[in-house]
Amino acid sequence: MRNLFAFPRLVVLGGMLVAFGLPAAAQFEDNLDVPYVPTPPEVVETMLKMAGVKKGDFVIDLGCGDGRIVIMAAQKFGARGMGVDLNPERVKEANDNAKTAGVTDRVKFVEGNLFDFDVKQASVVTLYLLPGVNLKLRPRLLADLKPGTRIVSHSFDMGDWKPEKTVEVDWRKLYLWTVPEKKN
Repeated sequence: MRNLFAFPRLVVLGGMLVAFGLPAAAQFEDNLDVPYVPTPPEVVETMLKMAGVKKGDFVIDLGCGDGRIVIMAAQKFGARGMGVDLNPERVKEANDNAKTAGVTDRVKFVEGNLFDFDVKQASVVTLYLLPGVNLKLRPRLLADLKPGTRIVSHSFDMGDWKPEKTVEVDWRKLYLWTVPEKKN
């Protein structure tokens, strides 16, 4: 028998996704903090340009999905990088995509929890998470990342930490911060 309550829940969920800036096609997966929503290529490129990604940079994408951000950072900007995702299927897909793109010598994707992942080697961190996740990550990013590390977030800010730059691509908002010098 069909669940008569499923449709109203889907309508409410779809409305919540749109309210949070996520397309209704977002894929929620069990035990994950955020849904999988692929970032369009033009948004990926704008994020990497905002961060000033160049050869010598190490880009870490927290919640990397299919790997498109780190792969483009290697292909178009000459950077190296790593992505982390809880979903082993996404990690496999990302590594397969890196192989297809011919960048496996510069990028790697691993299964792991973005809250436990070592980000210290990053010169750029990219995020497409949710507001609460960004806020939960913020203290750790500020503590662990070197001053001068750039952080770019797709769609969601970091609360009262004001971005130094905001850009809109289509209807999507992108935010850029630079990790400040540590206060003694």
